[in-house]
Amino acid sequence: MKQVTVEIPDKKYPFFMELVKSLGLKNVSPAKKHGKNDIRADIKDAVEEMKLIKAGKKKARNAEDFLNGL
Repeated sequence: MKQVTVEIPDKKYPFFMELVKSLGLKNVSPAKKHGKNDIRADIKDAVEEMKLIKAGKKKARNAEDFLNGL
């Protein structure tokens, strides 16, 4: 599956989203702008994920797979 990032002018955004929905594309979501609160939330999520991994409730990826995904 391929991923595409597109910048849409604000006034064209509603039309673009309707077009995307009409094409039946999956996993379409607006990009997040990372402000100070977003970064804190991302760090909090990462810490929670590490706790789940340490507790054996979630499987970790190996470093090579992680780096290949970047």
